Amino acid sequence: MMFEGEAEAWLGIDLGTQSVRALLVTADGTVLGSGSAPLTGRREGVRHEQDPGEWWEAVRTASRAALSSPAGRGPIGGLAVCGTSGTVLLTDPQGRPRTPGLMYDDGRAVDEAARLGMQTSWALPKALWLLDAYGPGRVTHQPDVITAQLTGEAIPTDSSHALKTGYDAEHEAWPPQLAPLAGQLPEVVRPGTRLGEVCRTAAEATGIPAGTPVIAGMTDGCAAQIASGALRPGAWNSVLGTTLVLKGASPTPVRDDAGVVYNHRAPDGSWLPGGASSVGAGALPPGPDPAEMDTQAAAYEPSGALTYPLASPGERFPFLAPEATAFTLGTPASEADGWAAVLQGVAFTERLCLDYLHHLGAPIDGPLTFTGGAARSAYWNQLRADVLGRPARVPEQIEPALGMAVLAAYGTGEGRELAEVADRMVRIRTVLEPRASRTARFTGPYARLVDELENRGWLPTPVATHARTRLNQDTSAS
Repeated sequence: MMFEGEAEAWLGIDLGTQSVRALLVTADGTVLGSGSAPLTGRREGVRHEQDPGEWWEAVRTASRAALSSPAGRGPIGGLAVCGTSGTVLLTDPQGRPRTPGLMYDDGRAVDEAARLGMQTSWALPKALWLLDAYGPGRVTHQPDVITAQLTGEAIPTDSSHALKTGYDAEHEAWPPQLAPLAGQLPEVVRPGTRLGEVCRTAAEATGIPAGTPVIAGMTDGCAAQIASGALRPGAWNSVLGTTLVLKGASPTPVRDDAGVVYNHRAPDGSWLPGGASSVGAGALPPGPDPAEMDTQAAAYEPSGALTYPLASPGERFPFLAPEATAFTLGTPASEADGWAAVLQGVAFTERLCLDYLHHLGAPIDGPLTFTGGAARSAYWNQLRADVLGRPARVPEQIEPALGMAVLAAYGTGEGRELAEVADRMVRIRTVLEPRASRTARFTGPYARLVDELENRGWLPTPVATHARTRLNQDTSAS
């Protein structure tokens, strides 16, 4: 099947914590150009904020770099922007910033979060803190600052970024309890909606041609999911970096009374459920060479110690336990054995996350994709596939900016599903097959970890029981 605009490319812009990244990508996934620019912030205690003006300057630099090569000077079909989920600020009615941007991990809105029953990482508590500290203003998410600059006017936000500001994605409306904020909350549209076009002033600043369509984006986590291609029902993307995040695709919301799993609305109206754990590579000891330690860790399968490797106190997924702390049962035989215990502990938690999703009735029988910084470790990837007992894929390109290029292509096309566009633009580098003998080796340690988490009162007994019943089943089936 040939798509319209086959010779075109699409621009994805990712507003990260430390930098802005831009990628120019064709319909077959070829990267024609890339650019980046650093970001700085102000960190003092629980405070973490950035200057929104710096976001725009970084976008200008990154975009110009991405479009500077001869291959990047052809037509641009459209662009989309993603940002860090939960980052918020106040602007005036024209979209001009009135306050600093409070980053997702700014911790000043503790009282507001307690009143709302939300985590401080969500945007709504921080928005209320800003309104109290600075007075009335338009609640604005990080990418909205950039799309306003690009189009030359204040425009709607997308429902993905609005989710953590309290937006009801299922009814596609601000809920009645936020009525007191009427007039200060933005209009909301679905991701993939055409917001406007790049104005002449922005074109001169960024090098992006005037008239280029600007498409409503999604959060960086959803952008990474799009970049993994995990968009058909039952598909999941496991993002392993400092911590572990799983995001999947479902035709209906995944209901979770415990609030561990939440649901983004996909551009086509389906759902992208997910959850974020506090285990991850952040629990690995600093100093040793990771590649060398991976080689040595292969001699310890399973490890002589059992570790629950929280990178920071408190757990959010596959159970909610603010009081949870990292622990190790047994004593590692060596530094390499301790390294192996962390790698395996993360993989056990990943399996428990999938068992929890299965317990909730989520479809999990589609392909599983590994992304994130830890996906650079070939050993850890194979270990995870072995522990999970299911195949896994690793894409060539894992940046959220690629996900935004895919979304831009979807938003400017006609009659194409987002998954179909992603299938064309996302290239798979490696397919991992689990080794049955290795999977069997890890069954005992996994069951022991489930028992320990239950005994500590962190993992609910029904979830622990469900995980144990799946020990000898096909874990790729829903």
